Amino acid sequence: MKLEIKKIGNSTGLILPKELLARLGLEQGDELFATIEPDQGLKLSRYEDKHAEVMRIAREVMREYRDALKELAK
Repeated sequence: MKLEIKKIGNSTGLILPKELLARLGLEQGDELFATIEPDQGLKLSRYEDKHAEVMRIAREVMREYRDALKELAK
């Protein structure tokens, strides 16, 4: 499904058609979490406080063990 980024007032936004919202079980006011995929794709998922906390912890661990992770990636 092709979507267009549009100017909305002083902001820029992505309009999601009502058919897409219905299929995803989303409604106006719901929050989404955006993740950039390795191929520069974009993944949107429902935002949950639990997910945000898990991501915070993951970033903290990756920062702390950055050198070890670089070595393991070789």
